[in-house]
Amino acid sequence: MMDTFKELGVEPARAICYSGFREGQQPGGPYPSYEQVKEDLLIMQPHWKYLRMYDCDQHALTVLDVIKKEKLGFKLLMGAYIEAEMNNFNCPWDGGVYSEEQLAKNVALNRSKMEKLIELANEYEDIIFSLSVGNEANVDWTDHYVHEKKIAEYVRMVKAGAKQPVTFCENYVPWHMKLKNVAKEVDFISIHTYPVWEYKHIEEALSYTKENYYSVAEKYPDTPVVITEAGWATNSNGRGIDPENVNETYQKIYFEKLMAWTDKEKIMTFFFEAFDEPWKGSPEPTEPEKHWGVYFEDRTPKLVMKEYQKKTVVM
Repeated sequence: MMDTFKELGVEPARAICYSGFREGQQPGGPYPSYEQVKEDLLIMQPHWKYLRMYDCDQHALTVLDVIKKEKLGFKLLMGAYIEAEMNNFNCPWDGGVYSEEQLAKNVALNRSKMEKLIELANEYEDIIFSLSVGNEANVDWTDHYVHEKKIAEYVRMVKAGAKQPVTFCENYVPWHMKLKNVAKEVDFISIHTYPVWEYKHIEEALSYTKENYYSVAEKYPDTPVVITEAGWATNSNGRGIDPENVNETYQKIYFEKLMAWTDKEKIMTFFFEAFDEPWKGSPEPTEPEKHWGVYFEDRTPKLVMKEYQKKTVVM
C-alpha cells in the first residue's frame, strides 16, 4: 500500500479532526474566541501535527490567525462545507428537502466558498497543506446533497486556483460507485469509516475499519487514500448506536488499535474528534453526535487521553 504521507509530501505524524464549538456556540455563530482557540491548540499541540477543519468560516480564520501569531507548528487540511444543491428525499432526519430558491442560493454560496478556500490556501500556504471541497455531501443519508458532477467541478476549480493537493471527504461507500469520476479528479481520496454506526462491536471494529479502507484503496491503486474520519463515541441515547457499545474504554481501545495499524501502514488518519460538541444532533444530552471527542466539552481528558497525553509529538 502507499505511504500516504510521502504521497502528500508531508512528514509522518498524528492527525485529528478539530471543531472548537463550545456550549452556546455553533457554525454560523457565535464562534470560539481567539483565546478559546489558543487554549484548544495548546491542548492538542503535544499530540497532533495535522488538523482537519470543515469550513472556511470565521472559526477557521481564527485558527489560522492563532497558528500564525503564536507560531504553532500545525498543518491544516482545510475544507469548504458545501450546502445542498439537490433535494434528498431519503434523508432520515429533518432536512434534506429545500425550496428551489434556497437550492439556487446554495449553489451561489458553494461557489463563493470555493473562492474563499482558494484565497485562504494561497494566503496561508505555509499552514494549509491540503484542501477539501466538501464533507459527506454524496452519501445516501446526507441533508446537504450535491451531485457528483458538481463535486468534480469544484475539485477542478480549486485545483486550478491553489497549489495544495485537493480531495473530497466522504464515507467509504460512495467511493465504490457514485464517486468513480470524482476519484479521477482528486489528488487523494478521503474516506470515513465508523464501525460503531454500523452496529459493529469493539471486538470487530479494527477488522471492519481495515475492510472499509482496503476496499477503496484496492479499487484505486494509483491514488493515495487517507482516512479523514474514524472514531468511537462515548455516549448514546440509542439513536443509531447501541448505548452498551459506546463508552470511554471502548474509545480508548479503538483509538490505540487504529493508531497502531495506521502508523505501521503509514496511512494518514484523522481521528474524529478532538472535543465534544454540544451543538450537534438533537437536544437530548446523550445524543451520540455530541460525544465523539477525546476531550469533554470542558476540555478535560477522557480515558484515552489520560494515557496518551503523556506522549508527545515533535512539532
